[in-house]
Amino acid sequence: MLMMIGPVQFKVAPFNATEYARTHTASHVAKQVLGAAPPLEFTGEGEESWSIRAILFPEKFGGEGTLNILSLMRRSGQPQYMMRGDGGLMGWVVIDSVSERSSYLDPGGVGRVIEVDIALRRTSAPLAGAFFSSLTQVFNSIF
Repeated sequence: MLMMIGPVQFKVAPFNATEYARTHTASHVAKQVLGAAPPLEFTGEGEESWSIRAILFPEKFGGEGTLNILSLMRRSGQPQYMMRGDGGLMGWVVIDSVSERSSYLDPGGVGRVIEVDIALRRTSAPLAGAFFSSLTQVFNSIF
């Protein structure tokens, strides 16, 4: 496994994460003073976000259902736990957006290559009841 967001696992096949990027910031407030550049006061952690680029070869390996799961997770708005394949804990995130690009369309109009971009943002851990309710909704929609 390369990475995992909630129930979605990125593996070499069928859903391959090819790269990810992370942006993390600090929050500062400017204090206005006369005749000088305003000193900045550190107010804590700022936003933290990730972007993941993945690729699917549905004709060869399948995996189209994973796109539906990502869409359901995004639509629910519920935090998902993110973890790297080496066990690195990335924390709780929400899915801001999922973009898909299909190329080499087959006779049915399905892409033989589907590139996926996922935008994530760090959030706090959900309440236990809300999290399990969200998981149940996602799994019920799949099965």
